[in-house]
Amino acid sequence: MSAAVVPLTDLFAPADWLTLLDVSLTGIHLVRPVYVQAGADIVDFAVEYLNPAAQRMMSFAEQPGGTLLTHFPHAVASGIFTYYRRVFESGETLTYQAHYQTDGLDNYFEFCARRSGEHLIVSINDTANQPRGAIKQNLGGSRMHKPQVLAEAEQQRAALQRIFAQAPVAMGLLRGPNLVVEWANARMGQIWGRPLEQVLGHPYFEALPDFAGQGFEEVLAAVLATGQSYEQQEQPVDITQAQQRYRSYLNITYLPDYDAQGQCTGILIYANDVTEQVRAHRQIQQLNQELETRVEERTQAALALQADARAVVRQRVAEREAFYQVFESIPAAVSLLRGLRHRFEYINPVYQQVFAGRLLLGLDFAQALPDAEEQGYLALLDRVYQTGETFFGAELPFVSVRPDRPPQTLYFNFTYQAIWENGQVVGISSFAFDVTEQVRARQQAEALQAQMLAEREAQQRQLQAVFAQAPVAMGLYQGEQHCVVMANNLLCAMWGCAPEQVLGRSLLEGVPALQGQGFTELIDEVARTRVPFVGTEVPVRQDRQEKIHYYNFIYQPLYDDAGALLGVLDIATDVTALVQARRMVEEREESFRLMADHAPAMLWVTNPDGQCTYLNQPWYDYTGQTEAEALGLGWTGAVHPEDAPGAGATFLDANTRREPFHCLYRLRRHDGVYRWTLDSGLPRFMTDGTYAGIVGTVIDVHEQKLAELARRRLTRKLRKARDEAQARNVELSTAVEQLQRTNADLDNFIYTASHDLKQPIVNIEGLLLALQHELPATSLVGEVQTLLTFMQDAIERFGRTIGHLTDISRLQKEHNHPVVDVNLARVVGEVVLDLTPLIVETGARVAIEVPKAVVLAFAEKNLRSVLYNLLSNALKYRHPERVPQVRIMYQAQEAYHVLAVHDNGLGMDLTQGQEKLFAMFQRLHTHVEGSGIGLYMVKKMVENVRGRIEVQSQLNQGSTFLVYFPR
Repeated sequence: MSAAVVPLTDLFAPADWLTLLDVSLTGIHLVRPVYVQAGADIVDFAVEYLNPAAQRMMSFAEQPGGTLLTHFPHAVASGIFTYYRRVFESGETLTYQAHYQTDGLDNYFEFCARRSGEHLIVSINDTANQPRGAIKQNLGGSRMHKPQVLAEAEQQRAALQRIFAQAPVAMGLLRGPNLVVEWANARMGQIWGRPLEQVLGHPYFEALPDFAGQGFEEVLAAVLATGQSYEQQEQPVDITQAQQRYRSYLNITYLPDYDAQGQCTGILIYANDVTEQVRAHRQIQQLNQELETRVEERTQAALALQADARAVVRQRVAEREAFYQVFESIPAAVSLLRGLRHRFEYINPVYQQVFAGRLLLGLDFAQALPDAEEQGYLALLDRVYQTGETFFGAELPFVSVRPDRPPQTLYFNFTYQAIWENGQVVGISSFAFDVTEQVRARQQAEALQAQMLAEREAQQRQLQAVFAQAPVAMGLYQGEQHCVVMANNLLCAMWGCAPEQVLGRSLLEGVPALQGQGFTELIDEVARTRVPFVGTEVPVRQDRQEKIHYYNFIYQPLYDDAGALLGVLDIATDVTALVQARRMVEEREESFRLMADHAPAMLWVTNPDGQCTYLNQPWYDYTGQTEAEALGLGWTGAVHPEDAPGAGATFLDANTRREPFHCLYRLRRHDGVYRWTLDSGLPRFMTDGTYAGIVGTVIDVHEQKLAELARRRLTRKLRKARDEAQARNVELSTAVEQLQRTNADLDNFIYTASHDLKQPIVNIEGLLLALQHELPATSLVGEVQTLLTFMQDAIERFGRTIGHLTDISRLQKEHNHPVVDVNLARVVGEVVLDLTPLIVETGARVAIEVPKAVVLAFAEKNLRSVLYNLLSNALKYRHPERVPQVRIMYQAQEAYHVLAVHDNGLGMDLTQGQEKLFAMFQRLHTHVEGSGIGLYMVKKMVENVRGRIEVQSQLNQGSTFLVYFPR
């Protein structure tokens, strides 16, 4: 039962809203449109209100009067006025970024605006706190270094051009409405079949007439007109090279290129020649058509692709784990909390040191730190999670209460920042800096204040000593000129000067680099209002190179006994490393998301409750859904109505059981066509074993499914024919004989097909080795080497599958193999001897409890195979934390000889069904090398003599296989 939602208007009074605007670190700007006459276009915006943050940014009063263009005439050239008018007229919420270097400003601003009635509310953020490249910072600073900056930019541009020119992917740039070829690398010239000097500087379709008339004119015109990218896989293109016309296939991507005003003026082309892959793919399709009646092979190929997809997912997970190692070196207390209960998902060593001796990972915040909940920190987390607004805490106290030691008060500067995924808050990151010593030093200085009033001269000397030895930067300013009467060594080191250069002088005279940064105005405000000022992560330029440092500081007024103002105390802490570390983490998180969105497969991630929290861009491109439609369980809306209930129930059941998820359903493509897809996922766990949800992939298997449906229709026809034949009693015997001959022919066909396919596979493998030999050594890196490795793995899997089919066919032919009397103890001893190397390697202990007189009626070769599979499995699937122990036991029953093979290995979860255990190409443990064919063949050999095989097993306890040989 959920709690009722209380409207914000009931929670906050009008005075509270004004207070919120006063304390907001983001500038708020309220303007009203100005018209020449009613119904005409907007010609300007009247400025009616600025909150304190906006007043500081613009150096204006709260109600400055005037209009936007009178205060900032360059707002038209920068695009800001157009942006204001577009937001007001459209009613949409839009954002805008601008580097404003005129009208007395030199800042990077980020705008977010929305219309409210006849007003426009604009949120303005000075992005000096946002990460920017070195060239941008230099451009935003002193113009004296412009030649150096331009030289560095040119060096970076030349390096980037060299990288593009040597890239293994074809790239080019078209510019203007005539699509003039402005730039292209050598790989693109190879695809075009022309020297680059014949193409560069010419319109695209004049220099490359081969491409005209193949549909590219319309595509390029649409990209240039709409700014929407275009991507096509295996695009057929007719090209003339060496005076010969031939068809090639390309993977093509067209991306819009924008100028400084945001207008699409060009098109970036990325192309990759996949002609050989397409031709090979079509040859494989021809082979599949010839083997259409044997759909099982296609199913196994699909499973192999699924295994590759799982490997890719595991690799992504490994990369994400490596990404989190960055936190380990950050010199601040860092934690990541996820979910409504703020479960600790990650803490770095510094954070664990703060709470030494406490278990945090995997626990909810209230459970791990009950003393922090009582002090209001849980409420702060809830507010950040609900609003998404970052909380900055400056020198907040935390009383650590533990039963084994007295309470201890610590102080921290920290931020609680929301973690966003797909537009929703899913967790909170915490960056904290222990400032206990600084706070205690300030408290000590404040404690000396009373003594200063009584014993001014002695107190002055003591205060100087405290200032000089304090572990934080401290200074004292007096008078209208802000004379520096005290400044300890740490503060002077921050300013980059000696104490004698500043003591007795005004602040701006001693430290001219602070000119124009607003600090003297803040000191005046504190002196006037007697209200302390707390600055958090304030950017400061403190040298001629315009290098930015970030500080947490307090301006505290000091009084004498009579209540008169003595001066303003400055206490500062350098938090530059903390800010830079947080930004580095944010940049890497964004890189990870971009990498996932460009993966060549549909990827998804859920939380422990089974709600989908992430879908990469290929999903949205395929289905046409939006994030709002797809997340949670909304993805089922793209599933066919007949398949959606079963798909959702199957997924939720797998999530509850925390087991792999597999489901085949019809998925609606963006053009409205439903296609069969295979959805597969694996459970994921945190490093502490906490269940985190399921991660999976969706693969289009429409053609394979259609083939399977065709096989089913054929099977139904065969069954109908069989039923009709059985109804005809006179022709019963003849029909049975015909079916037997048909089965024999099918087995012969499998055997013959698998035998005939071995030589082509050997030829393909030889061609691949020849290709590797012929390719230059410099090209066997990156994507080329990866593709060659994938091709080699596919050939090996194909070869193993053919070998398995041969073994199965041979087993079917031996269905009536004559049995002989075989001494069981002798065969067991010989098989154990064959496995001696594996037994020695694993250190296993094998106990044989079989009487020497037991004789079985069974083919000796098949008996060896049964024993070898069971014993080798007992050793392969051993438990990593104990010595393998295997017992081979015999028991006589009335109708059967019972052979039992017991081990203390990994065991199995039999709720998945014994049918899957003995099914062909099925495996319950995938971390050990195997094909999934051994137990299937054991079962068939035992059942061929009217025997049976059973298994008893418990996960992490071991397994016992019971083989019943008929007497």
